[in-house]
Amino acid sequence: MSTSAQASSQPRRPVSPHLQIWRFTVTMAASITHRGTGIVLYGGSLLLGVWAYALAFSPSLFPAVSGFIVSPFGIIIVAGYVWALCFHLLNGLRHLYWDSGRGLAPKTATKTAWAIYIGSLILAVIILYVGQLGWRS
Repeated sequence: MSTSAQASSQPRRPVSPHLQIWRFTVTMAASITHRGTGIVLYGGSLLLGVWAYALAFSPSLFPAVSGFIVSPFGIIIVAGYVWALCFHLLNGLRHLYWDSGRGLAPKTATKTAWAIYIGSLILAVIILYVGQLGWRS
């Protein structure tokens, strides 16, 4: 009886590590975003595959798929897909850099995480702008 009384009188502590002791950082966000963009790339690649199938084998389906892709909602999907591709690519290169044993210091990891977010946004805007020029001609 005394053992259970002692156990209940001790303070309850969270099992380590617990979310309450971690501060959310950009490196954590980059890790989560990398996983999320991987999932988004699966969905976007499925849409790309449907578009390619319609182009090659189904002349009646192609206008519907192309119409969806150039609709406002479709443009948002394409823009998100392009950004996800850019982020996943650049963050993958960051991981290859880490595999060489460099860039693992906390300050460097934070700087490269910010650089990946900024660089992927700039790269996606450039790709979308150049792609838009191709659609107009």
